[in-house]
Amino acid sequence: MAINALQSAASGLSALNTALDVTSNNLANVGTPGFKASRVNFQDLLYMEKMQPGVTNQNEDQRPMGLFVGLGVKVSGTQLDFTQGPALQTDRPLDVMVEGSGFFQVQVEDSKGVNGRAYTRAGNFALNSNGELVLANDQGRRLVPTITIPSTALANSISVAPDGKVTFLEPNATAPSDAGQIELATFVNPAGLKTVGENLYVETIASGPPNTGIPGEQDRGSVVQSSLEASNVDPTRELIDLIKTQRAFEMNSQSIRTADQVLQTITQLKR
Repeated sequence: MAINALQSAASGLSALNTALDVTSNNLANVGTPGFKASRVNFQDLLYMEKMQPGVTNQNEDQRPMGLFVGLGVKVSGTQLDFTQGPALQTDRPLDVMVEGSGFFQVQVEDSKGVNGRAYTRAGNFALNSNGELVLANDQGRRLVPTITIPSTALANSISVAPDGKVTFLEPNATAPSDAGQIELATFVNPAGLKTVGENLYVETIASGPPNTGIPGEQDRGSVVQSSLEASNVDPTRELIDLIKTQRAFEMNSQSIRTADQVLQTITQLKR
């Protein structure tokens, strides 16, 4: 019936509107360090069964197929794409990227993340007034475990090894001093992490608990100093998806207009 067509097309418009929102967010963050693109997954809705397959007639002939009419579509979820983004050479000693699997850990409010922890692929760090390594954003999230660089350290003497060991030089010192150790966290299902803004993710039941440790061990990636991981958004693919979404939106709109014309014809049959 035309009523079902209206409802199916309306569900399509709603789902495509969500897809448009996700694509727009991906394109908006094409320049965000460590950003991971999201993909919208769709699934069809329930079906009306008008004829059941396998039914036999009086001659014991079996119906080879049934007759089912679908009732539309819905968004089943958004899936994060954690493929590695391109490396950007910055020449800043406090810029660090993860080459491979793993997330930096930062401290957040207990209400925001489990055990006050959040995770990020963005390695654009800076020093706060206490000399602690923090994310260079409007919140200044502190890196976990805490790494402190004293004010007496020589400028541009900070070094980050591939295994995450951070050192610096004191005036008149012949050997570097240890500042701390960067640890990375990995998850069994990183796609199950929850996005909370600020380029941060938090643990969920779907992601599983974090497995933290030294970079380069147990399938964790290594860290690279003076580099940042760029966003993994592919603008060309996103623009193509945007065009496909627009065309699908137009087709569903046409379905609504056609169903409306059919209903209009039915209401005028009495005249």
